[in-house]
This record gives sequence, C-alpha cells and structure tokens, in this order.
Amino acid sequence: MSTLPVSLADVRDAAARLAGVAHRTPVLRSRQLDELVGAEVHLKCENFQRIGAFKFRGAYNAVSRLSEAQLRKGIAAYSSGNHAQAVALAAREFGSTAVILVPEDTPQSKKDATAGYGAELVTYDRFTGDRVAIGNKLAADRGLALIPPYEHPHVIAGQGTAALELLDEVAELDTVLTPIGGGGLIAGSATAAKGISPGIRVVGVEPEAGDDTRRSLLAGERVRIPVPRTIADGQAAEIPGELTFSINRHLVDEVVLVSDDEIRAAMRFAFERLKIVLEPSGATPIAALLTGKLAGARRVGAILSGGNIAPERFATLL
Repeated sequence: MSTLPVSLADVRDAAARLAGVAHRTPVLRSRQLDELVGAEVHLKCENFQRIGAFKFRGAYNAVSRLSEAQLRKGIAAYSSGNHAQAVALAAREFGSTAVILVPEDTPQSKKDATAGYGAELVTYDRFTGDRVAIGNKLAADRGLALIPPYEHPHVIAGQGTAALELLDEVAELDTVLTPIGGGGLIAGSATAAKGISPGIRVVGVEPEAGDDTRRSLLAGERVRIPVPRTIADGQAAEIPGELTFSINRHLVDEVVLVSDDEIRAAMRFAFERLKIVLEPSGATPIAALLTGKLAGARRVGAILSGGNIAPERFATLL
C-alpha cells in the first residue's frame, strides 16, 4: 500500500488542537439494542458535538491552521448543512468571517443555525449546479480560504478524532461503523482505527438511493450517480471525494445500504429507547444494526454523526 494522505499521527495532532474546544462526546449503551443486534454496541454520540454534528472537528482543525492573513480575509465553504455550521462557528472562534454556499433545499433549521454563527449564505440549485465549481469561484473572486467538507487532509484528520476517542474509551472493538456521505468521516475514522488496531473491521453505511461509495469500491474507481433523493440529506453525494476515496479504497472493508424506511425506524428507536434525537444521516448506523446488516460483528463502535433536524421535519418523518 502506498503512503496514504492522512496518518494516525495527523489524527492525534488534530485531537491535540481540539482538546478543550470540541466536546468529548458520550458513548451510550442499550441492553435492548444489544439483544436485538446480537452484539455489544457502543454508540459514539456526535449529535452532542458542538453545532450538533461531527463536522466541527474537521472544520476547526482546518481553520486552526490558517495564517493570520488568511483569517483576516475570511473563509469560504460549501455544504448541505452541518459543515456550513461547523465552518461558521470555527471562523467565529478565530475572529474570522465565513461565506457559505448551501443548496436552496437545505433544511431551513440548518440555514438559520449557520447564519446564527455569523456566516453569509449564498444558495444554489443542487440538481443543476456544481457546488465545487461555484464554491471555488466564490472563494477566488473574494480572496477567501476555501475549506471543503471532506476533500482536505486537515478536515479528514479532524473527523478521525471521533473514532480516536471511541477507541480510547472502549477497548478491543472488532468493528467500527460510520455513515458515508463524501467519505471524510469514514476516511478519518478508518485511519485512526486501523492505525491503532490493524485487524479492526471498518464498515460504512449509505442510503440505498445514494450508494456512490459502495459502487466505487466495487468498481475500483470513483463512480458518479444521479443526485440522490433520500431523507438522509447529509449523505446525498453524487460521487466520492478523490482524496477520501484514495483512503477508503484501502481501509474500508465493506459498505452496507439502508432504505429511507429503515432510517425512519432507526430514528424512532433512538428517540423512544435511547432518548436521543438523530437526523436521518446520523441514524443510518442504527438502521444497519437493527436490520442485521453487520453479520459476525461482536463488539461494535458506531458513530452517530449528527442530530441537526427541525422538530417539524422530525415529526413528519416519524
């Protein structure tokens, strides 16, 4: 295997930068979930992270490395919601400003939260516009430092700190399970997990309508799919990131798929049994566990990526 663009040392360095800034999120257990799954399950609750999702980890790590001159000029990002909030808050923490490109159909609660951190929002149509091209032009035109949601080694390293904490708290996991959108969370998590325990199994979860990473891993190259139409808006990626895929093709062992109905059932289970609120993307690991898609796992660490969902949408989905 050639040297990968992010290492365990990078993840540990990110953890040092995040110490005392990011929350060390709780790991929850449920006897009922263990019984239903037939395994010991440890849930890393990133819905309790700052901005309500794991994305703060990577955004803060990347922003922390910008020069004073870059911070004065400001920061740009593009995002379906959680990375937008993360960059907006990280920029504020460093006394900088943020301009965020978001899809027009981003849930209003996520738009409001991002604006609440002081960011300027610019919208585009996700079904007709290329956010990477639009975001790059926006950053270039305004002289801003661009921090993409996953195609950045410092972002990936920051996301990996969630798995680093999980493995520090729970010894001898045989499986780490995470959602996959653009691939940053699982790339960072796999880097941390395999760096600490080379034999550990790393499994990703995608919505059935958005299985670009699964298809890409099977094909051995990045595969583009139509814009996914799924309730898991945080996982509506058309194609894996080039950087994230270069890591995941080496370190991810399997990708399983869940339907929107299975995601809804997982959200309901988390709410009724665990007393936690998860957005659809954040519930996909529980959906995979409840539907028996992790055969052979005995001691599982699952990263629940976020809980940013408006009460009205939560009620409608359930």
